Amino acid sequence: MKNAQKSSEKTIQERMAEEDLIREKIDDKGNRWTKVYFGGGEHFKNWLAQSKELGEVMVEEVDSKGYKCFEEAGEKLYRIWLKIGTSKKTTFN
Repeated sequence: MKNAQKSSEKTIQERMAEEDLIREKIDDKGNRWTKVYFGGGEHFKNWLAQSKELGEVMVEEVDSKGYKCFEEAGEKLYRIWLKIGTSKKTTFN
């Protein structure tokens, strides 16, 4: 039974490949969002702060099962989404 369960679970490589395909989503109000980050820990905090400077953000917690380092540390895994079309304008002189 253990082998049957193991074979039905995705490998970390498969999960990462699937994650790479996730780039945009549309919410229930029809707003388009683009994924700007996937991860956790201190990197997540830095990315979140920087993303907030660019526009409206949404954070989505992701199941960390299969991501050994996150599971062992009890750390959460996140996606940061940036709303398309509402980014703050930046000008450089």
